[in-house]
Amino acid sequence: MKGFEAALDLWLLEDLGGGDLTSTLLIPEDQKGRGVILAKEEGVLAGLEVAQAVFHRVDGRIAFTPLARDGDPLLPGLEVARLEGPLRGILAGERLALNLLQRLSGIATLTRRYVEAVRGTQAIILDTRKTTPGLRALEKYAVRVGGGRNHRFGLFDGILIKDNHIRAVGGVKEAVRRARSQAPHYLKVEVEVTSIEELEEALEAGAELILLDNMDLETLKEAVGRAKGRALLEASGRMSLERVREVAETGVDYISVGALTHSARALDLSLELE
Repeated sequence: MKGFEAALDLWLLEDLGGGDLTSTLLIPEDQKGRGVILAKEEGVLAGLEVAQAVFHRVDGRIAFTPLARDGDPLLPGLEVARLEGPLRGILAGERLALNLLQRLSGIATLTRRYVEAVRGTQAIILDTRKTTPGLRALEKYAVRVGGGRNHRFGLFDGILIKDNHIRAVGGVKEAVRRARSQAPHYLKVEVEVTSIEELEEALEAGAELILLDNMDLETLKEAVGRAKGRALLEASGRMSLERVREVAETGVDYISVGALTHSARALDLSLELE
């Protein structure tokens, strides 16, 4: 897992500022302590490496011993990691480490539920760019831990023609033509459509991947029938856990779910001193 090291100091500065006032007043500088990170509910673990990095950045003398691995199932009371070292440092890193661990485990847990919901179909669960600013690399990592796959990371590594692009150039065909004429050979051209008419335009223009936006089940089925291997199809919009199985059964190749990152509930974990 990469993409967070440069941000650690900023995250710690936000919480610590000039130092942990309460611990400085109450705890001698040389006092040692031990603690354990515990799961408080069922879920999927993600983010153990970044939690460890937080404590090591606060005080390199803190020993962090993982007792589980990212992707492991969690149950209430399960010990995730043990810590030993300067007590002030353990308490200074506690909140940031837990915030990240809870956030990423929540995303992995929700992703796993979506992946399980479509098991047995050909559909692959994808994330989106609807991520927390500054946490995209970590949140997309958590999606992978949960069994999903990543869509493009940012605007720079994928071509996705959306409704505003189409309006700007005057139509689906022209948008796809311009993209295909200049795109690097290793990138697929994806275009978002909202109707069967736009789907046909995209197919005729040679789009290799078509995003079916907010279509009902019958329209999705018709789109799959019309595409017939001419392009890969991605369904998106209103992808609740209750609906995603039915969408997968229409035969689409991918289902993108913004909720994986923008609506995942943090999983409950805690650090308890011994």
